[in-house]
Amino acid sequence: MLSSLVKEHHAKQLSKKEAQEGKRKEALTAASSLTQALVDHLNVGVAQAYLNQKRLDAEAKHLHQNAANFAKNTQQWLVLVEGFSNALKELGDVENWAQAIENDMKTITCALEYAYKGKLSTMNRRCRINTAQFVCHAIYGRVICQVATNPSFEK
Repeated sequence: MLSSLVKEHHAKQLSKKEAQEGKRKEALTAASSLTQALVDHLNVGVAQAYLNQKRLDAEAKHLHQNAANFAKNTQQWLVLVEGFSNALKELGDVENWAQAIENDMKTITCALEYAYKGKLSTMNRRCRINTAQFVCHAIYGRVICQVATNPSFEK
């Protein structure tokens, strides 16, 4: 009887242990499933943030490349515009030089015409074209024109 009670007690303890072991395994499985579900839920957000960051990095790289190309093109345009501006300045300088030469030639032509008209006689004439004043002398068939130094002027 005592031995049967001990056997019965051991049998109940064994069955309780097996039930506890089953519940423990079930609890571990449930906890594992819960943990996996939570990790999966968090991973979705992390994965989305990672993809967004990757896209932002690609866009930033593309934008940086476009800005560098724009800066390069702008620099090329500035060089072209400056070259064009310098060419216009040079053209203006050449034009001014040509006008100065043309005015000088007109003045000399006028002076020579006045001198030629009185070539054979002694003459002392003054002529003016624009702002230049010349004194022309015809002596013995030679015409000499000099820039007038006297500010008073007669035609």
